Amino acid sequence: MAKDPQTPLDDELARQQDEADTQTQVEPEPVEGELEGAAEAAEENAEAASDTPEAEMLAAKVEELEQALEEAKDQSMRTAAEAQNVRRRAEQEAEKARKFALEKFVKELLPVVDSLEKALEAMGEDATEAHREGVSMTLKMQIDVLNKFGVEQVEPSGEPFDPQYHEAMAMVPNPELEPNTVMDVMQKGYLLNGRLVRPAMVVVSQAAG
Repeated sequence: MAKDPQTPLDDELARQQDEADTQTQVEPEPVEGELEGAAEAAEENAEAASDTPEAEMLAAKVEELEQALEEAKDQSMRTAAEAQNVRRRAEQEAEKARKFALEKFVKELLPVVDSLEKALEAMGEDATEAHREGVSMTLKMQIDVLNKFGVEQVEPSGEPFDPQYHEAMAMVPNPELEPNTVMDVMQKGYLLNGRLVRPAMVVVSQAAG
């Protein structure tokens, strides 16, 4: 059977069908080898960039800045510690000055106390009770005032001799006492807030023979 001759309409339809088939064709995907090659190239470019002089200079600068920061932190800590030490020393000096500001004044008052004590001891039988009581009250008032400002008496009779607080005026043999025992107090000593103002003048025992 003979094929029907194509009309111009048939030709146009056939041409449009061919164009549609061409547009629906899918582009081929890249092969795995191409992807691996691109990745390797990217890594090589990154390594090459890190080996450039600019990158090395930047890394060195960063390291230098980090070291400088650590040094600055260390210096700041040292400065703060030194400032704290200076402040502590200043506070200690101020406290010391406050405690012992009266030392010279106390030394000037001690002879007055000594005189009152000697006057009380020297009173004979002819002294009136009022006279004796007046001197005793004055002495007590003086000692109370000294105690109020941190002054203490050192009266070591019967105690072991201590060269830090006692001054030995004589050594006397005494078989009834242990050697280096304070037998007699010739003059009392005094402390100001625990610090020696005047040592006690004492007579110390020594072994007989």
